[in-house]
Amino acid sequence: MTAESTYGPFHELPGSARLWIFGASRPVEAHEEERILQAVDAFLDGWKAHGKPLSAARSWRYGRFLLVAADESVTPPSGCSIDALVRTLKELEGELGLTLVDGGAVWFRDGEGVRKVDRAGFQDLTDAGEVTPETIVFDGSLTRMASLREGAWEGPARERWHARAFFS
Repeated sequence: MTAESTYGPFHELPGSARLWIFGASRPVEAHEEERILQAVDAFLDGWKAHGKPLSAARSWRYGRFLLVAADESVTPPSGCSIDALVRTLKELEGELGLTLVDGGAVWFRDGEGVRKVDRAGFQDLTDAGEVTPETIVFDGSLTRMASLREGAWEGPARERWHARAFFS
């Protein structure tokens, strides 16, 4: 698979579209990536909120990140529909032995590629000088396509919320 793989009109969704970012806890093998994307694509084909279809799409980036977006102006996702997405991802986690739904993770790029640590581990790495303000980090807290398009997802730690790790 390519560094970026999309399903549906991901790049056509408006900037106001709701965005969710999920990161795989470890690098995934090609057959695992294929399984994840097949399951997510099948889910998106039938994703509904209160019986109405959602206009949604996904993108797979760096062999680690699943980005899912839904155009709320067409049909807003409901709590139950979002829970269904998370449930689908949790099933994949059990099947593949990895984590996709992890709100406490910190993602960054180093010589080994994309890495995941918890917040305390990130702080330890900054204290040890292994992570610097120039280290490229990923901000999984974005919730809108506009932020993704504006480059807020990936960039130097000094320009993201991660900067507080250097000044604590």
